[in-house]
Amino acid sequence: MMMNAANELTERGRICQRWMHGYLRVMSVIVMFMGLYYWMQIVGVINYNGFSFIELSMPLKTTIICFAVLDLVVSTGLWLLTSWGAAMWLFRSLAQVVMHTVLSSVYGRSMIEVIFYMSAIAIYLVLLYLAEREG
Repeated sequence: MMMNAANELTERGRICQRWMHGYLRVMSVIVMFMGLYYWMQIVGVINYNGFSFIELSMPLKTTIICFAVLDLVVSTGLWLLTSWGAAMWLFRSLAQVVMHTVLSSVYGRSMIEVIFYMSAIAIYLVLLYLAEREG
């Protein structure tokens, strides 16, 4: 009886770990596309709110360049399931939340992005808790 309960807990832990890995890989793809979106702004394929990259203010240019590089690095770390990838993703996501709330006068207010990032972080923390508890 005791052995079955231990095996069941181990199997559940593996399931939570697989869910966590799948979630990180999905977030990796999303972040990669966000990084490519920023690169498209830099090279002039798309505009930022109707303005070309050259016409933007220095804070916006700096932010776009930083996220263009950071997002592709974060995407790689998440795909490889590294601890630094998850840490950088948390930093990047919280930076986006701060940009669209505290610094909304510079970057604009985007509640959709804030809700997305806060939900993504909450899901990550729940999956992390479950994977650590059962694994």
